[in-house]
Amino acid sequence: MIFRVQPLTDGAVRLIGRDGELSRLTAWVHEVAAGRGRAVLVDGEPGIGKTALVQAACAAAARSGCQVFRGAGDELGQALPLLPLLDALRITGSAPDPRRGAIAGLLRGDTARGTGTDLAAAAAEQLLILVDELCQAGPVVLVVDELQWADRATVAVWGRLARSVRQLPLLLVGVLRPVPRRDDLRALRRIVGPAERLRVGRLTDPAALELVAELAGGKPGDRLGQLADGAAGNPLYLTELLDALARGACLAVDEAGIAELTGGPAPDSLPEAIADRLGFLSERTRTVLRAAALLGVGFSVADLTVVAEAELPVLLAALDEARAAGVLVAAGDDLAFRHPLIRQALYDELPAGVRVVWHRAAARALADAGAPVERVARQLLPTVSGGDGGEPVPGWVIGWLLGAATALTGQAPEVAVALLRRAVRDSTAAALSCRLAEALYRVGDFAEAERVAERALGRADDPDLRVDLLTTVTQCRAMTGRSAESLAALDRAAAAPGLPARHRARLLVLTARTHRDLGEVDTAARVAAEALAGAGEDHWATGWALHVLSLVAMMRGEWTEALPLFERAMATAAGDPALTDLGLLLRINQAVTFGALDRYPDALAAAERARERADRAGSVVRLTQAQSALGQLLLGSGRWDDAVAEVDVVPDDLKDPSVACCDHGVAAIICFHRGETAEAHRHLEAAAPCAERIGGRVVESLALARSLAFEQAGEPERALATLTAALTGEDEGEGLLGDAVRLAVEIGDAATAAEIGARVRAITAGAAVPHRKALGRYCQGMTDRDPAALLRAADGYRDAGRPLPRAKALEAAAIAFAEAGDRGSARAAFTHTLDLCGSLGAHWDVARLRARFRGFGIRRGPTVKHRQATHGWDSLTPTETKIAGLVVAGLSNPQIAARLFLSPRTVATHVSHILAKLGVHSRIDIAREATRNSASG
Repeated sequence: MIFRVQPLTDGAVRLIGRDGELSRLTAWVHEVAAGRGRAVLVDGEPGIGKTALVQAACAAAARSGCQVFRGAGDELGQALPLLPLLDALRITGSAPDPRRGAIAGLLRGDTARGTGTDLAAAAAEQLLILVDELCQAGPVVLVVDELQWADRATVAVWGRLARSVRQLPLLLVGVLRPVPRRDDLRALRRIVGPAERLRVGRLTDPAALELVAELAGGKPGDRLGQLADGAAGNPLYLTELLDALARGACLAVDEAGIAELTGGPAPDSLPEAIADRLGFLSERTRTVLRAAALLGVGFSVADLTVVAEAELPVLLAALDEARAAGVLVAAGDDLAFRHPLIRQALYDELPAGVRVVWHRAAARALADAGAPVERVARQLLPTVSGGDGGEPVPGWVIGWLLGAATALTGQAPEVAVALLRRAVRDSTAAALSCRLAEALYRVGDFAEAERVAERALGRADDPDLRVDLLTTVTQCRAMTGRSAESLAALDRAAAAPGLPARHRARLLVLTARTHRDLGEVDTAARVAAEALAGAGEDHWATGWALHVLSLVAMMRGEWTEALPLFERAMATAAGDPALTDLGLLLRINQAVTFGALDRYPDALAAAERARERADRAGSVVRLTQAQSALGQLLLGSGRWDDAVAEVDVVPDDLKDPSVACCDHGVAAIICFHRGETAEAHRHLEAAAPCAERIGGRVVESLALARSLAFEQAGEPERALATLTAALTGEDEGEGLLGDAVRLAVEIGDAATAAEIGARVRAITAGAAVPHRKALGRYCQGMTDRDPAALLRAADGYRDAGRPLPRAKALEAAAIAFAEAGDRGSARAAFTHTLDLCGSLGAHWDVARLRARFRGFGIRRGPTVKHRQATHGWDSLTPTETKIAGLVVAGLSNPQIAARLFLSPRTVATHVSHILAKLGVHSRIDIAREATRNSASG
């Protein structure tokens, strides 16, 4: 009797020849179920079985009680940010929970235009928080398949999650092919490491034959075995080959259980085998599937309904046939092609020109249905990347872009540039050019953005549009160091007859900001006051004019006068979505001003509020600035553990280069004082490329850190030169003056000491702020070797709440007393200095002080126990110890953040430091170490 093999209906077969790979994956699943996270990469050639392996692991994870989330990259969608993660984590336009709703709102562009928000970056930050929240509810398995087609934002988020898996019950899985070899994917391989990389190779010959037997229903005969050899151990090819043979009645199993060919042609390649499968479908179904192929490997039935323009019964029948034929499979609430190569075969059936027409039709259907901008843009991209023969852009596309460009620019500026550039070619609408100029500015093409905006100005009649275009031109010139070139055009525009008062006020604000950028403080103040007087009820002009006036006050050192300007400007910005960015900027500058006035509690509270609001608004730019301001304040107030945690929270690629320089400078200063020299130099090296990008702009913390590097290397002359080089402007480098005069005195450079002393006297004359008065006394005491003046300086720094300058003043006083032969006073000042440095953890300073004062015959054992260990429980800082205790109590990072009034990101950084110091791999291990430490204590 002969039995014919039935065609496969769902492509689901037992995993064969993959016991080792599956064992490793399931072991990692069991680890995450027990609370230990891990990031892994699974790679191999197309069709080799990577996805099947990961699916089996995900099934095991679900059985173990894990939450499982899966998404996939797509070659068509790689220009649009975060789509694989949005799909995996079920972010939709009607997201059911607040976090998902906030992310969906960001990507819809709900944030008002002009807020400075990078929507993709903001959404990425919210996705990280969402994963943290999901992990609170239980272990999570998050898979991104086809990672080689994922956009760079997705890869960056995957990398950041990979760095945090040690503190979350998260198994992060990336599935990818060996090519394309992108730089960001290479970086992921470095992050993950070889131990967590699973290479899926071709099946061995015995395993391949076993798979053929499973598929055929009998032991392969000689001819079938030879035919299967051509599949080279690729499971997808073997599956498609056997299914094609079964469909063509070319395979039979005899009574002895031998499966053999019965004649007829057999596919001789994987593409031919896939074509055979598709050839058995009705033309109606193939038409529906081609429409689905336009949408990508995975797609929603709702979108397909819109694009296919088929009657629902016809559509459902086609989908049922495709699923029965093993072409489509369920993917949550959506559908997906069983393998990307099947989708690619359908897509490639259409000539390029026909595909363009189909994509454009799909885009219009989705736009008419109100689909999110990224879905419409995904269909429009192939129509501008080639194949349209230079045909004009349809009018509906131009109309859609005019409404969608702002949201698209915030979410995917490169995509916006591509679409807008082609549209501008075929349209004279100045508004379209304005949107293109904004998108070009966002991607950093300042020269082209300026050219586009200037050309559009010649045909822009609407005053609002002209102000927008002039704003872009002014910003581009400022970014290229040509601010002065904007002044003439702004003056002409503001003087134009018939210009409405509010538009003139806005142009005057731009003019005032330009003068401020050029350092022309008095002119900036005058023009800003004029703008304020003419702003009337225009909140934008009023708020930004007040902002310029507050900056002028800060630049003049009139810190107290700046405070009411902040309050008035923030009141103006409150409740106006268009002024969200201004409100954040004002709060950051208010925090800086409080710090300059030595009002550290107010400063820290203001910086924390600014950080929280920036996070909520999705403004990554302002978030990083607020975080940086907080780090500087924590450094100044002596909360070094918290400062190091804050500056490490956000990666450099999300920061303005000057912010990154400042953060690395803060961290390096602390590391140098603590004797962590290698780590300090790592921060200096990381800051170097950022410093090149900002040119000659002075960043005080970085200059001071570089000076410390030379000082610790025994090169005080170069240390001093580094500081004096940074003291370029009259209003720059106040925080460097104390160390500059100290170094000048120590190396005997009287001329430099005198020059700096004169500058200090000019700044501190009549000063009421404690730290400024202390600076004047310190410089005088250093120059005159006057211990009494130095003690008064130390008292002033104490009143200012600045422990490190106080320690330096006390040290100088102790030296001056010792040199004068007053050993008792020297010992007292020396003791106070040691205690201060010890409380900061400034081990380098402690060692240096002990060595120096041994030369005076002054020794003292420690009277206060300070942390010395670098590893183990005793190495934890007080903040880390507190956080570790809350981890042991079972609190999540957000819960700890709320308890300690920190940000979740800061808590995550502290937890990472705790894991590293304890040498453990998960939060569970922290609890175990705590128990062990308690028992041993």
